[in-house]
Amino acid sequence: MARVSVLMGVYNCEKYLQQALGSLYAQTFQDFKIIVCDDGSTDGTWEVASREADSHSNIVLLRNEHNMGLNFTLNRCLEVADTEYCARMDGDDISMPSRFKTEVEFLDSHPEYAIVSTPMKYFDDGGVFRVGKGGGEPQPKDFPKGTPFCHAPCMVRTEAYRAVGGYTDSYDLLRVEDYHLWIKMYSKGYRGYMLDEPLYMMRDDRAAAHRRSFATRVNEARVKALAIKQFRLPVWNYIHCLKPIILGLMPAGMYSSLRKLKNG
Repeated sequence: MARVSVLMGVYNCEKYLQQALGSLYAQTFQDFKIIVCDDGSTDGTWEVASREADSHSNIVLLRNEHNMGLNFTLNRCLEVADTEYCARMDGDDISMPSRFKTEVEFLDSHPEYAIVSTPMKYFDDGGVFRVGKGGGEPQPKDFPKGTPFCHAPCMVRTEAYRAVGGYTDSYDLLRVEDYHLWIKMYSKGYRGYMLDEPLYMMRDDRAAAHRRSFATRVNEARVKALAIKQFRLPVWNYIHCLKPIILGLMPAGMYSSLRKLKNG
């Protein structure tokens, strides 16, 4: 049996899926299976995934009848994950060749941690425009500032997923399902670590004004407030809840300009 299940919820990523899967085939650690669940794509994503499954025996294919959201889709993947570790991967991104080897070796040698992730390199058609930073071991007091782990590059002990019932399937958690997951895991006593080396490339938009709706900004504020309450943090932390609301109310042109300035 494989040691790692790769959880891939994919949606309308026909153009990039083969490249994303190719970055997994190129991993220096190969003891894994890939669970791909197509979340009701309306392009050729399912056809690409099917062709790849025909030529790779370690791909398991699932399909939602219609678009259900990442929470639900990843939980479907978890239902068939029977390995020691679960790794995330998005259908339009790229994992560096040493990613799985590095993460498996870290979890093998650090039983005190259930989560490991790495910083990301953000790229578009013009190349890499920003590189994230590691942060060591996030503490509960860090949660109100934002999600403590990059979701797509993470590897997690499957037992931790099982202990918290996987992702919470709720419209109120769209686009912050991972943020909420970390709160649940930390509340159960699990801890994680952010490595320093960026081992994942996230396809992004330098402006990215379209990536989050106001509703998902509200979801982010709600989860920040939950973290403050759950970890019994000082009330002044609620000021962090204002940031996503302010960004959500900001005119798209102004937000795009700020993003471009930030990303150089």
